[in-house]
Amino acid sequence: MSQLLRLIVTTLWLGVLLVPSAIPAASSGPGDPVILRISAGVSNPSSAPSVVTPTKLVSFAISEADLRQLDLRQVITSTPWTTGRHQFLGVSLSVLLDHLGFGGRSVEAFAINDYSVIIPGGGAAKEGPIVAFEMDGKPMSRREKGPLWIIYPYDESAKYRTETVYSRSIWQLNRIYILPE
Repeated sequence: MSQLLRLIVTTLWLGVLLVPSAIPAASSGPGDPVILRISAGVSNPSSAPSVVTPTKLVSFAISEADLRQLDLRQVITSTPWTTGRHQFLGVSLSVLLDHLGFGGRSVEAFAINDYSVIIPGGGAAKEGPIVAFEMDGKPMSRREKGPLWIIYPYDESAKYRTETVYSRSIWQLNRIYILPE
């Protein structure tokens, strides 16, 4: 990612962190803690092609209860970071993006420690990664790579057992920026 684009993304994230969520993702209760923040820049359409249209930032504050309202998917797989096979429960990244109106878009995913990785729009196919919030029927603590972990069905295909895919398997996920088209 170019330095200018990284600066823009960082500036947008500062706005997301300092401004309350503009659009609620779902009707979670007041006691439901936010575990994922998602933001995207949305261009305002202009009829004059030479006019620069301003971009507004939309953001979503997502709780586990919000994720549970979507179509859940279970992935049973081994990982390079755990011993044996585990059952992960979560929401397909593609289903989450579709629900928010940004299906097919690439995203930059961020961990609690600010590690980030770009997941191309095609990399978020419905049969691809899930945003997992449970492992073996239990919520994942930070120590167990939670509360959210992007998990691919590694055992299903060799295409999910590459260094590129492993690098996209971000744990302790806490924010997503939906990249411009």
